Amino acid sequence: MLRALAQAGDAVDDCAQASLWALSDSELFASLDAAHVLAQRLAAAQLGLVRELDSRGLATAQGASSTAVWLRERLRLTSRSARQLVQLASTIDAAPPAVRDAMFSGAMSVEQGRVVAETIAALPLEAGPEVADKATQLLVDWADRFDPTVLSRLGERVLTHVAPDLADQAELAALKRAAERAEARRHVTLSEQQNGEVRLSGNLDTETASLLREAIDPLCAPAGEHDDRSPGQRRADALGEICRLALRTGELPDNGGDRPQLVVTVSLDELVNGVRAGTLETGETLTPGAIRRLACDAGVLPAVLGGNSQVLDVGRQRRLFNGPLRRALVLRDGGCAFPGCDRPSRWCDGHNVRHWADGGATALGNAALLCGYHHRLVHRGDWTIRIASDGRPDFLPPNWLDPLRTPRRNVYHRRC
Repeated sequence: MLRALAQAGDAVDDCAQASLWALSDSELFASLDAAHVLAQRLAAAQLGLVRELDSRGLATAQGASSTAVWLRERLRLTSRSARQLVQLASTIDAAPPAVRDAMFSGAMSVEQGRVVAETIAALPLEAGPEVADKATQLLVDWADRFDPTVLSRLGERVLTHVAPDLADQAELAALKRAAERAEARRHVTLSEQQNGEVRLSGNLDTETASLLREAIDPLCAPAGEHDDRSPGQRRADALGEICRLALRTGELPDNGGDRPQLVVTVSLDELVNGVRAGTLETGETLTPGAIRRLACDAGVLPAVLGGNSQVLDVGRQRRLFNGPLRRALVLRDGGCAFPGCDRPSRWCDGHNVRHWADGGATALGNAALLCGYHHRLVHRGDWTIRIASDGRPDFLPPNWLDPLRTPRRNVYHRRC
């Protein structure tokens, strides 16, 4: 074998010294195809060598903890690449002879061989050797036309072609195994980051993921012509809107005897002047701007604190926009009042045109319905809201958008 590999090396040397610019188009195409086939055949040969080394235990005999660790040092691979090489060698070794023959002949790439080997290994036991052989031959034939991704999808339905009587039963069994695996692996993790962000990660089963998509998809569309958020940012904001809606219903399970709520500790003077961040019950902080935005339509729980922040008295909770006032606001605006936004009223909060912390009244003539995105936009200060003589909110764009600051309105929700 060493002699054959040496000859292959000499051929590679000849290729490296060739004048590629002198090749015709057809010769260039043919040379690329030949180089690819040869590379795959050599890769298959390497897998055979790795499998033989592993089966003999040569790596551990030389003091390595595993064949993968030995390969990492010997071939200067990453740990991941070395582990994948050992695993792939084992997978191909267990494949039917037709798979290995196709790989060594160059009729099938290494990645296609992995797909076929894993597909055949996943066939139900009741399929038997004869069905497995038919499936193998069919997949080997398909490898001449389809890439590994498509071949994998076709492999999921291979029994439909070679054993239709087993296909439905096998599909249901595979679906059940996948569902059980997804259910066992489901989790959601919120990881605090040093930069003030929280990283959300996890796995969802298909049913839960479909519910999440159904819930956030209507909120993932751009909220008007001035919405420059990326798709990922829109999905993140949509998740927040879902949580706000759930909290607004008051139908979530009790949390320590109270309805779920967002509790922020900040003094009135600090809120008015915007000089300090607010503190959540979890100990995390929010910016003064975020506190003022939340305070527009939040449950306000007045408390009297002593000089050492000791709680002396806690009053009753009151909500700024609820009952008849919120119903009147919904009837007037219909949904988000920002020009061009189509968000319905259930996704919106009441916004004080003049903040109540600045002395603004909690009244229809000092309010506008805004979705989460436009609520944040307005609180950044570029857009100005004023209530016109007909009692409806006008929005004045920033100077950079319209030097004349011509008032704009939302006509999407207008009923008359």
